[in-house]
Amino acid sequence: MIAGRCAPARAGRRHCQSVGLTMLRCEFALLLVLFTFLRGSSSIPPHDEVARMARYIVHACDWGSVATISTHPAVGGRPFSNIFSVSDGPLGKGSGHPYLYLTPLDISVKDMQVNAEVSLAMSLAETGYCKKQKFDPESPLCCRVILSGAIMMVNKTEINFAKEALFSRHPAMPDWPHDHGWYFAKLNITNIWVLDYFGGIKTVTPEEYYSVKPEYEGNGEQKL
Repeated sequence: MIAGRCAPARAGRRHCQSVGLTMLRCEFALLLVLFTFLRGSSSIPPHDEVARMARYIVHACDWGSVATISTHPAVGGRPFSNIFSVSDGPLGKGSGHPYLYLTPLDISVKDMQVNAEVSLAMSLAETGYCKKQKFDPESPLCCRVILSGAIMMVNKTEINFAKEALFSRHPAMPDWPHDHGWYFAKLNITNIWVLDYFGGIKTVTPEEYYSVKPEYEGNGEQKL
């Protein structure tokens, strides 16, 4: 409705005011969506806050490449990499612990049963951030973290959180074949490397990593 064209009647004025208020709310909602999109597409923790960056990447990514020492006859004793769905917690509740949902039938899990020591690599290339910024996945600006440690089955006190962490981020999991012996596991982190800028890879201790206290927006996005 064009300004000045409303009927002079009281009902007409109320209608004009209602339309104007609705338009204002719509404009505010659009601005909020635009702000969220721009922030999500370009904002990450400062590259010199390495422990914070590591926690950010681990919570932002929902899969990673896990490297084991293979027990498969064709490549026995050699590194073997495989993709696994991962979660450190529901959105907005990151714990820093990478949880996995494993089956003994998986070729890499067979390796873990012989040697539980693995490396887990995760990159912001998974989130779309690097593509939006036109960063090649191998560029140091396309931030990544490499975690090393042992895969272990979660205990009874942790199993409910592990289940919530994985099933909330990977809703297909509950429907995976029930006769495959699925169980919840996590990576017990002993070493952490971060590449998030030029100048070489950096190390973070587990103590530094877990001392970070991430803050989250109402929609579960991490505050920066």
